[in-house]
Amino acid sequence: MPVLDAHPGMARELRFFPIHNPSPRHLTPAQIAQFNDRGYIFPLDLFDEEETSAQRAYFDRLLAMATEAGRDNYAVNGWHSHCRGLYDLVCHPRMLDYVEDIVGPDIICIMTHYFSKNPTDSKTVYWHQDAQFWGITPSKVVTAWIAIDDVDRANGAMQLFPGSHHRGVIPFEYVTDQENGVLNEHVHDPERFGEPVAVEMRAGQLSLHTDMLLHGSMPNNSGRRRCGLTVRYMPPEVRYGDKVAEPRAIIARGSDPSGYWQAVPRPESDALPPQPPPPQPRPPAGGFCVPGPPTFPPRGSAPPPQPPA
Repeated sequence: MPVLDAHPGMARELRFFPIHNPSPRHLTPAQIAQFNDRGYIFPLDLFDEEETSAQRAYFDRLLAMATEAGRDNYAVNGWHSHCRGLYDLVCHPRMLDYVEDIVGPDIICIMTHYFSKNPTDSKTVYWHQDAQFWGITPSKVVTAWIAIDDVDRANGAMQLFPGSHHRGVIPFEYVTDQENGVLNEHVHDPERFGEPVAVEMRAGQLSLHTDMLLHGSMPNNSGRRRCGLTVRYMPPEVRYGDKVAEPRAIIARGSDPSGYWQAVPRPESDALPPQPPPPQPRPPAGGFCVPGPPTFPPRGSAPPPQPPA
């Protein structure tokens, strides 16, 4: 049964908010216009070859930590509060320069996730809108997707449906165990939104897309890994839909004039975060979800209870 709202108990404003920036400093006016019209921008150069190699080696170390702890290749999720290198990457000035032209001078981050598809990984990231997953409002989150490896159709590049962010909230269904999905939401029959565009990029480049854009990725049928880091940026006016005692975030640039977001301190080292709670049963038809943090829940589960960031 189609579900319209993954968090029906929350009052959320889910729609695309056009960007009004007549004088961007690092993006071009044409790129801002494309973001408003099509919902994304790519490719943008971020790292040179040496920096890209260093970022890949850093992820390999984090993945080794996860593997040693018995976690899988998608488990490096939300580690920015515990890992200095990831915290520093979130605050990288070159990336923030691009983001500032869309989000504004005050930039908050509460979500990161390395999506690492191993060679011949059969899992699919089914078509979804990011904003549906997250218990935050309004929907003004911009995702920076950083290519850690070279990304193309063969190894499961992310695919976007241009202009779908103008369609409002798109009903979805929960992913079944048989579907072998990475995440737990699936918008069926995406062909009604046109032809998807594959985000093919060199390692060290990045893309930007709005949280209302329909997107996903196919299995990695190649013999090459496909890893990308998602960093979710937003203006400080975005809030949790439920009351949170101490809402914490990386204040990546500028400030939060309202004082709502409490700054996450820079970690002293790269530490393994605590094991996430076990998955809860899949929500029943109709869309009830246990209110949870703005992270991607695993396939077949509702979000876990709200922890501090």
